[in-house]
Amino acid sequence: MQKFVLLCAALAMSCNTSQKSIAEHNALAPVAPDESTYASTITEDDLKTHLYIYASDEFEGRETGTAGQKKAVDYLVDAYREMDIPPALGDAGYLQKVPLELARLPKGSFSMGGNTYRNGEDFLTFLPGNGHLDEVVYVGYGIDAAGYSDYRDLDVKGKYLLMKSGEPRNPDGTYVLSGSDRESGWSNLSEGLDKRQEVARNKGARGFFYVDEANFSRYQRYYDRMLRNDSGRMSLVSPEATPQMVLIPAELAKKIYPGFETNTVSEVYPADIDLEIASESEPVDSENVVAYIKGSVYPDEYLVISSHLDHIGVSSDGEINNGADDDGSGTVALLEIAEAFKKAAEEGYGPKRSVVFLHVTGEEKGLLGSQYYTDYSPVFPMNQTVANLNIDMIGRIDPKRDGDRNYIYLIGSDKLSTELHQLSEAINEKHTGIELDYKYNDENDPNRFYYRSDHYNFAKNNIPIIFYFNGTHVDYHRPGDTPDKINYDLLENRTRLIFYTAWEIANRNARLTVDKVAR
Repeated sequence: MQKFVLLCAALAMSCNTSQKSIAEHNALAPVAPDESTYASTITEDDLKTHLYIYASDEFEGRETGTAGQKKAVDYLVDAYREMDIPPALGDAGYLQKVPLELARLPKGSFSMGGNTYRNGEDFLTFLPGNGHLDEVVYVGYGIDAAGYSDYRDLDVKGKYLLMKSGEPRNPDGTYVLSGSDRESGWSNLSEGLDKRQEVARNKGARGFFYVDEANFSRYQRYYDRMLRNDSGRMSLVSPEATPQMVLIPAELAKKIYPGFETNTVSEVYPADIDLEIASESEPVDSENVVAYIKGSVYPDEYLVISSHLDHIGVSSDGEINNGADDDGSGTVALLEIAEAFKKAAEEGYGPKRSVVFLHVTGEEKGLLGSQYYTDYSPVFPMNQTVANLNIDMIGRIDPKRDGDRNYIYLIGSDKLSTELHQLSEAINEKHTGIELDYKYNDENDPNRFYYRSDHYNFAKNNIPIIFYFNGTHVDYHRPGDTPDKINYDLLENRTRLIFYTAWEIANRNARLTVDKVAR
């Protein structure tokens, strides 16, 4: 019995020593800091310091392919090197070359039935086209979709097509594609045209005549501006031949094909058209800047945070368009977000998923840098890209808006992933308390902002996105968009919101669920 008591006493002393040792160990074990520790590194002062350099006259408005844009690229590369954030392209560095060309405004005409029709007056095209057409293929709405195709049993390779905007309806007035009274993306001004161009290209068409009154007036303004400035149209150098788009009015379409307005069946129709439209083009040297922090748990899943590095350059009268808000604000926000993630990684709390910091070129020329990244040469696989957070103008206040100045417009958060939208709302409520304004998220928004920044090239590939935007203002695309007009307190809070949202996406256990499909 005495031996047993002594044994128990020894065990008790051992347990006490062990518990003391565990307690001491726990007291010394590092406690993971709250993400606000890293968000607090994003400050007004740092944002201001970056922006007063990035949007200075020295950068000459950062127009794509110019010396000023090269200075912007150098600034970004130097910043990532200083932060010791590695390049996404490995030994190839931070620069993703984007093959671009500038096509001068085409001049010329086409003749038919003894009449001559001139570019810029009777029709609009931005690409050259020459030769004789002895037939055109009428393809109705030019739609090729699941369950419906205007191309059924047609070989259009090497041919010119004739098509119109809109989409077919059922006898009861509902739309054939949706089966309801809701239009599909084929009726959208920009999206519908993009879809038709893509189908025509994939089927090998040489070109197409297109009737769309709204797009005609839109492109007429574009054409007239290029004519006044003696400029050209910048585009990606595609490995695939790009079909010539010729925008024409309905009256001219009826001369090409008399059944244009009434026929519901596609058919090949004889023609006698001579095209004589010429243009010159020159290469443009430009690039995206891409850095990243590798994920610690899911390194092959990627969150892309983006902003565009370019702006519109110098006006014809010599004034510099500094682009402090557009998109200097997004660019410096992205640098600060990258720095916050890097600090966390240095302290052993790097993101579970890889975070990609993507600065794209050519946004002002038609979302060209982001299109090249998503459609032609993604640095990281698109099917492993979990989301895109796109930052384009977050430093000013929309003068047309009523309400709290501490706001941000959110666009697209609910388009593809209900989960992303809910996450975004919860993160804002927990951390920043910004008024999230969804005014421009409306499907019927006449401004079409959802289609007008780089997130769209991710969204069309079914990657969930959020577009952060403060709205336009009197200095939009004008020399008055300068760093002194930025609201740096708002820029700080908005940038922190994006960081917190990115942190949650990068560190959650499951990747975001995509429960909707891009139209």
